[in-house]
Amino acid sequence: MSDLLATSPDTWRDRASDAPAIPAELIAPVDAPWRVRLEALRSRHRLREQRAEKVYADSRSPARGWPVADNAAVFAFLGRLLRQRRGMFAAVVVLNALAAATGLLVPRLLGGLIDRTVADTPGGMSLNVLALLVVVVVSAQALFTYLGQRTSTIFGQDLLSSAREYIVDTILRLPLGRVEGASTGDLVTRVTRDVGTMSRSVQYGLPMAIITLLTVALSIVAMLLNSLLLALPALVLIASSAFQVRRYLQRAQKCYITEGATYSQINTTLTETVEGARTVESLRLSEQRLKAAEDDLAVSAQAERYGMTLRNLLFAVIDIAFNAPRVITVLAGAYGYSRGWVSLGQITAAILYVEALAGPLDRLVGEVDRLQVGAASTSRLLGIAQVPPDRIAGPDLPEGSDLVGDDLRFAYREGHDVLHGIDLSLEPGERLAIVGPSGSGKSTLGRLLSGINAPRTGSARVGGVELVALPLEVLRTEVALVTQEHHVFVGSVRDNIILAREDSTESAVWDALEAVGSVDWVRRLPAGLDTLLGSGNQALTPAQAQQIALARLIVADPHTLVLDEATSLIDPRTARTLEGSMNALLSGRTVVAIAHRLHTAHDADRIAVVIDGRIAELGSHHDLVERDGEYAALWRAWTS
Repeated sequence: MSDLLATSPDTWRDRASDAPAIPAELIAPVDAPWRVRLEALRSRHRLREQRAEKVYADSRSPARGWPVADNAAVFAFLGRLLRQRRGMFAAVVVLNALAAATGLLVPRLLGGLIDRTVADTPGGMSLNVLALLVVVVVSAQALFTYLGQRTSTIFGQDLLSSAREYIVDTILRLPLGRVEGASTGDLVTRVTRDVGTMSRSVQYGLPMAIITLLTVALSIVAMLLNSLLLALPALVLIASSAFQVRRYLQRAQKCYITEGATYSQINTTLTETVEGARTVESLRLSEQRLKAAEDDLAVSAQAERYGMTLRNLLFAVIDIAFNAPRVITVLAGAYGYSRGWVSLGQITAAILYVEALAGPLDRLVGEVDRLQVGAASTSRLLGIAQVPPDRIAGPDLPEGSDLVGDDLRFAYREGHDVLHGIDLSLEPGERLAIVGPSGSGKSTLGRLLSGINAPRTGSARVGGVELVALPLEVLRTEVALVTQEHHVFVGSVRDNIILAREDSTESAVWDALEAVGSVDWVRRLPAGLDTLLGSGNQALTPAQAQQIALARLIVADPHTLVLDEATSLIDPRTARTLEGSMNALLSGRTVVAIAHRLHTAHDADRIAVVIDGRIAELGSHHDLVERDGEYAALWRAWTS
């Protein structure tokens, strides 16, 4: 493996000589003879197909990024959802089958009316009785259709609810290290666009596919019972489209997965550009970023064109196969009637059946296409569930609250450790400050001590148990990490604070707000604790949002806190007041504070100075100042 650090400057090389995102073979010729344009179109379609197959193959086991599940996983997921709703699924099938069956009786009855009128023979059902029977059947069809549609809607909504809950649960179980290391744009695309696509397929596509499939099957049975002579030519013509439908289905999922991958790349480039807008401006990279976005759109357009060509080829065949039976049925009926093989009523019924069959068949193909899109999105979502866990919870529970790290080493890239054999032992109730220059490994050490990541070698234990061997719900009651990042959820101030412990009393909420110095501004909010926060509601400053995050942590009540620049968004005077007001509440807890502001270190029991992934110095503020080493130099620079 090449040294990534040594070759990293190459990522900023001039890319003007790189191959274009869209090869010349995918650009349509201009002012060429029609034969040349036709052959070029075929060539572009084949090349787009090859590109889609490559993206599909790479998605199965990507070196980086998120995988895509196979069809077996999608069918297993759908089967599990259906098995949990056997009764409702059966009701959907039965009610819609009854609606389709009653609807198919109408052409047969109309045919009987015609035969009765033409023959004008005594006996049999009178015209009035037949007409009344038609009215009864149409009314029954309307009732069954209403009940079937209502049941299908409830069934679809219930499926959708379970599917979304599963996806949310899966996302929340993702290892944080994998989330941070993979493409954010891809994950965002999956949990937004793909969730929406899957939702539409589950909510509408699956029930409608069931309904139209039942209607098609019963229509074919009704056609055969009416007249084999009139049914077989039409059915043979319709069946002739099966080859093109099969060909389309074999390629559609690869096409839609490729489209999803291009959307992910668009979002990735856009997200990187927006988040790094200041850097883009500073380094004058606007043109390069615009070019990258244009290339992403061009690649996505090629994937869309491949899908559009597949659909055009399918619909061209279907239009012929579904419309020609109308003519064939009339011709076969005329010939059969001249030979006395069929009656006018049978011909009428057959034509009505063909007409009634074309609509459901067309809808069935459309729903199958919708399900193909949904299956591709579902496979991308289920791919997230295939990410292996970064820990296996054991049965042991901590005995005590002592936090110990032995020979801690960690690497974000293989062969490049950022921590080099750190040994650290904290007594319950001790306050340890970790200081050092940026990039020295302070935050990484904090992640290991809070159980976010497992060390490459060595162990991080609480109460004698490995942190990564604890179930997450137990770990977060033992050790909690608060970073510079924060999030305000949609909900009231109270909801945001008691998120980690929902049985908290109102007095506990006010105590937490008092501890972080937020009581005054919370009381000034329009509805106090009931004021709604989050998107579209009361806006908070970064400092206020960070105070809410700290109050949430206090209510969670872990015995050990790891504060990674937890007051970085608050001005120094307020931060000093905040840290002072938290002292009483943090009494008895173990606190690991990672900070650049050395006044935090001044009040700690011990200070660990981390330099290049190693603890260079360890001791109290006064001891380290007297040593006149790394910490003393940092302190003089801070106070000068």
